[in-house]
Amino acid sequence: MNNSSCENNLNYINISDYKTPDFNVPYIYLNFIIQKDFVKVIADLSIIKNNLKTDTLILNGSEIELLQINLNNKKLKKDEFKIDNNRLIIKGININSFNLRIESNIYPNKNYSLQGMYESNGIITTQCEAEGFRRICFHPDRPDILSKYTVRIEADQETYPVLLSNGNLVKKSNINEFRHEVIWEDPFPKPSYLFALVAGDLRCIKDSYYTKNKRKINLHIYVQDGDQKYIKHAFNSLKKAMRWDEDKYDLEYDLDLFNIVAIRHFNMGAMENKSLNIFNSKLVLADTETTTDDELERIEGVIAHEYFHNWTGNRITCRDWFQLSLKEGLTVFRDQEFTSDMHDYQIKRIEDASFL
Repeated sequence: MNNSSCENNLNYINISDYKTPDFNVPYIYLNFIIQKDFVKVIADLSIIKNNLKTDTLILNGSEIELLQINLNNKKLKKDEFKIDNNRLIIKGININSFNLRIESNIYPNKNYSLQGMYESNGIITTQCEAEGFRRICFHPDRPDILSKYTVRIEADQETYPVLLSNGNLVKKSNINEFRHEVIWEDPFPKPSYLFALVAGDLRCIKDSYYTKNKRKINLHIYVQDGDQKYIKHAFNSLKKAMRWDEDKYDLEYDLDLFNIVAIRHFNMGAMENKSLNIFNSKLVLADTETTTDDELERIEGVIAHEYFHNWTGNRITCRDWFQLSLKEGLTVFRDQEFTSDMHDYQIKRIEDASFL
């Protein structure tokens, strides 16, 4: 294919194309039923119409096997919706608020995009920034639509003993002798790119942190078996970052639990999903006898960076992806200031300028 035909097939998005969403999704209930070869996803979306002049709902979706759609408990017939160019289009919506239930199957073990939900080495994980959530369920999948999430996960106890998502763990129980379930609830509205799910055989190491207001925060780091002895530096780095953010900016962590998952096959370096940060192991694990000072400082800085995103990026987020540099730039500034305060300002500034 020559350059001209390549250019003709690109779909450019300009900042001038932005318009407020026609629909908001203030609440989402996600039910994940993990089977051996697929995951059934039942998504209940509470939807409110912003643009009273439209009767057409458009949701994004990719590599999703659609099973059924119900609008206010009424099953939609095949002629009442269509899928076109990875978009689910439902016309004739003449009510201002409604519930949409979408049942579908996804295949994490066949997802080689490393976006959305994928399985590697027996562990299911997610990466939704920037537009990966549309590979999990049909959704507007844009950062200016903020929703409160409740997430139920059901899976085989032996294969997936650990089931994690954002927010607070509100229920954990056995369904039968083979399967178990958990329910996670995130009380703060967030964009879809911050959704996270992890399922697999991991080891949990626990610690805690007390805020300046004497609130206890439970800190959990999940690693693969054999890596438990390499997380002390990560815990110390996280606690330093939490204290520094309180002292410097009066920003206190807003939940009672903070989870970190460190796995070797995670495709990104690290991701700041609300309350469930996912890291590649190389940015968490450290042995103070063999790890260099530069690597220890790098781990400390990245753990701090992802934690700082809790406020600059998660609670205060982007309107659109043209604003990526705002949430990332501000958080990079914050992690640079943190490292300067923990070590040496002049040396850190020289290192940052040299890197640029």
